[in-house]
Amino acid sequence: MTVTDGASLTAEITDILVTNCGLDPDAAARAPAASLEELGMDSLALLELSAVVADRWQVSIPEQAAQLTIPAVADLVARRADPPGHTENSVVIAAPLELVWSVTNDVAGWPDLFTEYARAEILDRNGDTVRFRLTMHPDENGVAWSWVSERTADPATRQVHARRVETGPFEYMRIRWTYTEEPDGVRMTWMQDFAMKPTAPVDNAGMTERINTNSAVQLAVIKERVERLARNRTTTLTSTASATGATGTSATGADDE
Repeated sequence: MTVTDGASLTAEITDILVTNCGLDPDAAARAPAASLEELGMDSLALLELSAVVADRWQVSIPEQAAQLTIPAVADLVARRADPPGHTENSVVIAAPLELVWSVTNDVAGWPDLFTEYARAEILDRNGDTVRFRLTMHPDENGVAWSWVSERTADPATRQVHARRVETGPFEYMRIRWTYTEEPDGVRMTWMQDFAMKPTAPVDNAGMTERINTNSAVQLAVIKERVERLARNRTTTLTSTASATGATGTSATGADDE
């Protein structure tokens, strides 16, 4: 369940303690860094606090809460009510694995692959690791969001591990891409693990919904574009083979070259 910002939640926890647990509001105001135990909250008071918090936010308060300050209790509730985000989205692309792998890992070409990126600037390469800056198309407010990320592609396992270096509204953002061959093509899967900063305009649950919605759109676009590229390459190869056959030139001889 979504909770309010830190200051508001601290005030709400304080109100619960005053209304339900007998906390002296003046004592709490005089000693904001005091623990619940130091504020006179006994085991019965903590049981009542736990009951209200469980009912309101579906969060359990540990027995050690007596040693926490009110802001610390609020932070505990916020984190447990809004756990870190995790998403997993995939699509099957009817194209050869090598083509899917090479096109989707060509970061410099992402503006032609994704609809959301205006620019992809390569900042550094070190083996299979690339650091780059992505810039999105301006949003409805005219803001063009930009950040630096880093990704390492492993051709042997067909996996990519990435993270945001400039996290922006995220406390952290980690992404894993996997590629698996199936009868109908290559299944490309994106798994994202993240947490939003308390100051972010959206919480973990809200960002999870946004990522799931946007991933479905982008995966569909990528599927269409890579499959079209595969069809075009097949057509070109077929046309070349037909032309070669018509002139009597050996296709095998060309390959040997």
